[in-house]
Amino acid sequence: IKLERKFPTAEKAREAERRSPLGLHHRRTHGSDGADCRAATAAGTESSAHICQCHPSVALSTPSYTLHLSLSGYTSAAMAPTSPTSAPRLLLALSLSLLLTSAHQLTTPSPPAPSKATAAGISPELVSTLQEALGAIKDVASIVSSFPIVGGVLGGDDLRLSSAINDCLDLLDLSSDELSWSMSAASPTTAGAGAAGRVGTGDAHADVRAWLSGALGNQDTCKDGLDDTDSMLGSLVSTGLQAVTSLLGDGLGQIAAGEEAASSARTSGHRGRGLGQGAPRHPHWLGPRERRLLQMPVGPGGMPVDAVVAQDGSGNHTSVQAALDAAPSERDDGRYVIYVKRGVYRETVEVNKKKWNVMLVGDGMGATVISGRLNYVDGYSTFRTATVAVVGKGFIARDMTFENTAGPVKHQAVALRCDSDLSVFYRCAFEGHQDTLYAHSLRQFYRDCRVAGTVDFVFGNAAAVFQNCLLLARAPLPSQKNSVTAQGRFNASMNSGFAFQFCNVSAHDDLLRAQANQTDKAATTQTFLGRPWKAYSRVVFMQSYIGAVVRPEGWLAWDNNQSTLATLYYGEYMNTGPGAGVGGRVRWPGYHVTMSPAEASNFTVAQFIEGNMWLPTTGVRFTSGLLAS
Repeated sequence: IKLERKFPTAEKAREAERRSPLGLHHRRTHGSDGADCRAATAAGTESSAHICQCHPSVALSTPSYTLHLSLSGYTSAAMAPTSPTSAPRLLLALSLSLLLTSAHQLTTPSPPAPSKATAAGISPELVSTLQEALGAIKDVASIVSSFPIVGGVLGGDDLRLSSAINDCLDLLDLSSDELSWSMSAASPTTAGAGAAGRVGTGDAHADVRAWLSGALGNQDTCKDGLDDTDSMLGSLVSTGLQAVTSLLGDGLGQIAAGEEAASSARTSGHRGRGLGQGAPRHPHWLGPRERRLLQMPVGPGGMPVDAVVAQDGSGNHTSVQAALDAAPSERDDGRYVIYVKRGVYRETVEVNKKKWNVMLVGDGMGATVISGRLNYVDGYSTFRTATVAVVGKGFIARDMTFENTAGPVKHQAVALRCDSDLSVFYRCAFEGHQDTLYAHSLRQFYRDCRVAGTVDFVFGNAAAVFQNCLLLARAPLPSQKNSVTAQGRFNASMNSGFAFQFCNVSAHDDLLRAQANQTDKAATTQTFLGRPWKAYSRVVFMQSYIGAVVRPEGWLAWDNNQSTLATLYYGEYMNTGPGAGVGGRVRWPGYHVTMSPAEASNFTVAQFIEGNMWLPTTGVRFTSGLLAS
């Protein structure tokens, strides 16, 4: 194998590195051929005929951002021909060289000049920023998708790395969609048509803020997954992800300022459309039948269904995934209803991004169960452990149980992950231990649901409201503490957070049994309402029942990290129960021990997730504001 790059002279090569969008720096640290490499470089040819150790540093320049790629960590011994894994490593070196050579092609397309006629309140500068971010995302995705996975070296058998790579590709792809929707919403000629008009609420400010919050959070999840591996890929794309994050942060800050004004108008009793778009835009197909779907029984004369899943063969499909695969893509002329008959379906399910307006209906909690056991200890990324992953927008589930049976010793094991904007879960159960429900991104609503778990069992960075839900703390490992929430908001302009209203926080039966059997009462499991996963973590409990299972302190710092305690937003409003007393609560700067009605109103269905604009189209029961005291 011979890898070669020619320069006229070493001096001109260095000058080219300074001027060129792509600079290559090769250095051999030690080995018998070090002088040969240096001589070859000076002569104008750098050769790897002897497989020198190289540390390439690549810079992809664009008009306004730079992506630096740095490979490190290889030793000459590892690359030596006598190494047991030399063959795959040589292939790795060749693949990386080809990747670096082809990186010239990974340039951001020049964004078209933004139209001067953008939707009211959305500037041409914002559109330009989003176009630039979209190009940057595509460049990062090209690097990730080209990264070689060589068995025995980087991951043919490295499940966590391959999981992290797949996670990043999915997340970058979803981010591209979210930016495209945002740019469509910004244009007065497309705001009510095309993808943006079909996926949003009609309030362009709120929609764009939600989509940009989701896209920004996706970069963080990608980075977290790569950081959790021993691969060089995290270093390769770190600066690129930082560039994307910076661009999205700038755009989000611009739109958030306008949305704050719109939110204030809504609080004052006005709809606060912000873009002069009038009343909420309901789909043309939305009639009385669709509005009643969630309340209709399944069966003759009841809910009409498009497909039936039954393990005994009495339906159209025997697996849930098969029914989803057969569903139409990007359906916007009605809901596609899949009835899943009673039974335990042991499968991993994905509602992919093209499956819009899908509705799964079961025979009840505990009757229709989708069960899996993927987990972190066995090598999967947390993102990839989900038994059911939902991405397609407008998803609805009713009368189902989603569970992960891996158990507490397997640590992170997600029952359901949701990235579906404007999604609803009604009378559903989520069963697991650590990381049960991953409300990852975008706007979500949970009504009359049950969530059971131990550590951070409701976590993620969605904007989610839970009403009339039962939150049950289970028995964790002896060394663990229970935390109901771990919310991941890391930018102050994000719309995300968790709001719990009319909910019940109590102990699960298995925790009660474990505590009853403990002889050392001082070792009783400690349970908290939440801990701040990221700097701007935001969680409120309003008009809910807080059981005795919750510690008097209420909230727990993340690994004793004090830096987030002033930037987080935790609040409680008019709660009841033996664990609701605030006298012993933490005294953090970001904790609001007694929220005012005006503060609490910001976290209601109407204000926090614009629920009045889209929940009526689902037929789910909801309360839009606070109950009078």
